[in-house]
Amino acid sequence: MAELKGRVALITGSTSGIGLAVAHRMAKAGAQVVLNGLVNDIEAAALCDGFEQQYGLRPLFVSCDLRDHMQIECMMTDIGRQYGALDILVNNAGIQHVSPIADFSPNAWHDMLAVNLSASFHTIRMAVPAMRKRNWGRIVNMASISGLRGRSGKAGYNATKHGLIGLTKSVAIELAPTMITCNAICPGWVHTPLVQKQIDALAEREALDNDTATRRLIGLRQPSGRFVTAEQIADLALFFCTPAASEVRGVAWAMDGGTTAQ
Repeated sequence: MAELKGRVALITGSTSGIGLAVAHRMAKAGAQVVLNGLVNDIEAAALCDGFEQQYGLRPLFVSCDLRDHMQIECMMTDIGRQYGALDILVNNAGIQHVSPIADFSPNAWHDMLAVNLSASFHTIRMAVPAMRKRNWGRIVNMASISGLRGRSGKAGYNATKHGLIGLTKSVAIELAPTMITCNAICPGWVHTPLVQKQIDALAEREALDNDTATRRLIGLRQPSGRFVTAEQIADLALFFCTPAASEVRGVAWAMDGGTTAQ
């Protein structure tokens, strides 16, 4: 598995969940991975140790507050200084806040704009010049089906994910004459610890076992009746980096068990 041997891949928000799964998939394919996330030095070192033991290449861990464009610039500059250039950029980091619009915290709104949308703008603008010099690059933005539809109480998330898809399309068109692609993945409901809490609460409330509660809960949201897995999303991210996807440009690829087909 050496599809990405010699490539350098930054995955933001890659210390857990989808981002971590993507990082593992890129490392398994031979990429030199750069990790980023909200963990302390001890946790970061342990994470890098695990990658090195499993794949033979030690990741670089970069701590960066993605709300701060100056820190993003420093992160991107450091990666370029250490590895020469960045080949693959996966903008995965994101935050969520659910609230009626009248009660929506302005601070939460600004943080969501910064992390979910502006951070991707800044990483892309910093990555593209070196990609242009080599005429190769892959940019993958982790959007959501919330970027394809609206939902009550999710003004911030819907707005930023719609914006991220718009950014994806604009960058893809701008870079269409080159061998640099930019695409978005739009996951539906993914099994996370937060979702498991909802399953546990339903199971307790209605005296159901875990499997029954899971089917009942997800049946309300995804026609397939199954969660999207982080590993499936990671495989799609890898596909975007292969020659087979060299003319896949500017898509918002839904992976949602049929939700947006309704």
